[in-house]
Amino acid sequence: MRNDSATASAVLALTGGPANITHVTHCLTRLRLTVTDPAAVDEGALRALPGVLGVIGAGSASLQVVLGPGVVGEVTAEVERQLAAAHAGGVRAGAGAVEAGNGTKAPPATPTPEKAGSPAPEKGPVAAALRRVANVFVPLIPALIGCGIIAGVNGLLTNAGWLPGLTPALAAIASGFMALIAVFVGYQTAKEFGGTPILGGAVAAVVVYPGVAKVTAFGVHLSPGQGGVLGALAAALLATRIEKWCRGRLPGALDVLLTPTVTVLVAGLATLYGLMYAAGAVATAIGTGANWLLTTTGAFAGLLLGGLFLPLVMLGLHQALIPIHTTLIEQQGYTVLLPLLAMAGAGQVGGALAVYVRLRHDTTLRTTIRSALPAGLLGVGEPLIYGVSLPLGRPFVTACVGGAAGGAFVGFFAMLGEKVGATAIGPSGWALFPLLTGNQGPAPALAIYAGGLLTAYATGFAATLAFGFPRGTAPAPAERTSAS
Repeated sequence: MRNDSATASAVLALTGGPANITHVTHCLTRLRLTVTDPAAVDEGALRALPGVLGVIGAGSASLQVVLGPGVVGEVTAEVERQLAAAHAGGVRAGAGAVEAGNGTKAPPATPTPEKAGSPAPEKGPVAAALRRVANVFVPLIPALIGCGIIAGVNGLLTNAGWLPGLTPALAAIASGFMALIAVFVGYQTAKEFGGTPILGGAVAAVVVYPGVAKVTAFGVHLSPGQGGVLGALAAALLATRIEKWCRGRLPGALDVLLTPTVTVLVAGLATLYGLMYAAGAVATAIGTGANWLLTTTGAFAGLLLGGLFLPLVMLGLHQALIPIHTTLIEQQGYTVLLPLLAMAGAGQVGGALAVYVRLRHDTTLRTTIRSALPAGLLGVGEPLIYGVSLPLGRPFVTACVGGAAGGAFVGFFAMLGEKVGATAIGPSGWALFPLLTGNQGPAPALAIYAGGLLTAYATGFAATLAFGFPRGTAPAPAERTSAS
């Protein structure tokens, strides 16, 4: 029986204790921790914990513990509760020991000599930047999913002519968040980069304020929402830099009055007379580039995107695509990239089914597949990645082949003028069906997406049966980790 409290306690103990944790959050499947001393993390023991599907970012300040959908929310809540209790009981700063209410102390984590005294750097500046951008957008995903599904239902009701008295209300509910998403992005950006969140939101609100239509920049009138989430991100980043500059130079009495005023004024003017225009140009280029890519090289683009997405998920970098998806949704009403990327999970489902058929005597692995397959069908790939395909080696590659085939299928129809898009981000697999639409309406989009899933399932299954195991024989259970 699942014990979320015990899992949270074990995770805290193996990541250096509460004193080593500075930030806790989670996405759909992963507990995300920021640690002070990465050397205090026992990666091997953490991976071996029951219920832990994988560990990403070991050795860096940003650690991701893959727990799977549903479980991650409960474990995160337990981690936060235990952290609060530990700090209330007295976390001895610098000693790494936690004094509990009963007077007992957890032993401090002992860093290795070469890393003692300072946290390990991120594994590359690009990875660090992508992680921080992901941290801005990940908390927004639940609202994007909920509003996207409501928008999809409302579209079906409107097209069918049903409940005409209700559809305007549903449209308002679905559209309200997207109309003000820039404010939420600004708030989250300032929070992530060390500024005052409400100041980041205040500056980003300039982007969507209707009155900007009266402002002229570069000889043209601005449009409310110009630059979208990219403009909001840039505005809040600038505001955070200005705020930090002011905090370090103004005395306390003046800081209270001048810092927020200067921050909002300077960052706001820069947003109006530069950032909105530049971000709008970038956003337009993203939309134009995505349309050109699918119209001109749709099958090839789909093959690459569908085939390479699983490695991005494995590395935890897939969340960095959220700003691009959001920009496309703001511009076109849907993102054409998500249905292509969703094929990667379908290829893995096909590969897992082949492993299930091939390894008939491996009851442990077959049990893992049976438990992880429902999540895989709904587009949550981590349980199958870390429980099945990645430990086996070759099936991970053949699953990517299946995803490439499904992506090529959907991309081919884009070349024919039939685009498939998603009105929100977050779900994939079967869970994406309620969010699907396209330039020819929802019905063709549903049919093409279903065809892509079937293609990915079949190709992943066939490729894994043919090439997923060495020398044409099923490996023994003890040999699974070396079957590559």
